[in-house]
Amino acid sequence: MNQTDAPRSALPDPETAPELFEGVLTRRVFAFAIDLIVMGAMILAFSLVGLIAGFLTFGLAWLALFLVVPATIVLYYGATLGSSKRATIGMQVMDIVLTPTRGQPLDGWMAIIHAGVFWLTTWISWPLSLLFALLTPRRQMIHDLVVGTLMVRRSPMVAHWRAQTSQAY
Repeated sequence: MNQTDAPRSALPDPETAPELFEGVLTRRVFAFAIDLIVMGAMILAFSLVGLIAGFLTFGLAWLALFLVVPATIVLYYGATLGSSKRATIGMQVMDIVLTPTRGQPLDGWMAIIHAGVFWLTTWISWPLSLLFALLTPRRQMIHDLVVGTLMVRRSPMVAHWRAQTSQAY
């Protein structure tokens, strides 16, 4: 068994562990709404700081205001999904977590790539992305399949991974 086969065999299956996938799509939608509120508040705060800094720098800082939105999104996803919790604030509230499926760790760069592909696929066609989630057994959206991640419920996942590691030994 090579390194890429090991994680796939340990992936949770909706047939044997349905509690991991129960309500994941609904939880994702609510988590995204919470994240939009948090990012909106951050964007507002950063914009106000930039506005004040613009007065102090005779308008020079206003040139950077167009970077506030993309920088906030990148920093938010990199800091939250790339952390050891592997979840944004909304995901933590909704008890879901992002799990890698291809054997590589989920670090800040992977989190930023995941978020970038998410925003791209959502921008191009969010109904198609949601349709993918309805048709895949693990409720993965297009960006999950492309990046190699899986969204599951956190609390039942802890018990699942403990059982998987104890079976390996």
